[in-house]
Amino acid sequence: MSDDKTTHFGYQQVPVEEKASRVRAVFDSVASRYDLMNDLMSLGIHRLWKRHTIELAGVRRGQRVLDLASGTGDLAERFSGIVGAQGLVVMSDINASMLTEGRERMLDRGHVGNLHYALINAEKLPFPSDYFDCVTIGFGLRNVTDKQAALVEMQRVLRPGGRALILEFSHPVSRPLSKAYDLYSFSVLPTLGRLVVNDPESYRYLAESIRMHPDQETLRAMMEAAGFERCDYFNHSGGIVAIHRGYKL
Repeated sequence: MSDDKTTHFGYQQVPVEEKASRVRAVFDSVASRYDLMNDLMSLGIHRLWKRHTIELAGVRRGQRVLDLASGTGDLAERFSGIVGAQGLVVMSDINASMLTEGRERMLDRGHVGNLHYALINAEKLPFPSDYFDCVTIGFGLRNVTDKQAALVEMQRVLRPGGRALILEFSHPVSRPLSKAYDLYSFSVLPTLGRLVVNDPESYRYLAESIRMHPDQETLRAMMEAAGFERCDYFNHSGGIVAIHRGYKL
């Protein structure tokens, strides 16, 4: 965020208090075809990124997991099966349309009992300190207005020994890949948005929000500043995506 109480919404500078509503409008527009667009945009590779996130989380039966920006619940669904009936998974999002899509998907697939749902802002978590064994956020941190505040809250609600996983678009590690990725992001993504959901502007925002997101080393430093220890990250697809992990010790 900048000093004059504005923040970025893609490449635009907007008042801080407006960003959440603008992000909400983006996801209201794309919620019904969110899963289809994920498959098209990543050629299905997002499933591998999420699988690695699950593996790195090291969640066990009976544990408590908070999944922020849960969307339609890819991570939450896997965690629900891992923690079992004695565990708890809180599937959360700031966007009601996305959370409704996710809840309906979980019900349709028979995931009930250990899944709870919460419409919340990641910057102000309504949970006690030292409560969860694992906190995850998949492709959502870049949309948070105050990312540092969200990281501090994630650290607060983790119990000692708990870990946080951040799966997010990041910065390619090679210049040729970066140039090719720019071409794809600003040409192909808006075209897909127009053809599939009749909303090219939301996917133009997606491309811009990725470019404005902190790079791998900057995000690791932000996690350390929030109190996380043993922070590391794992690049995927040449750094187009990275999984950051930190522990509360």
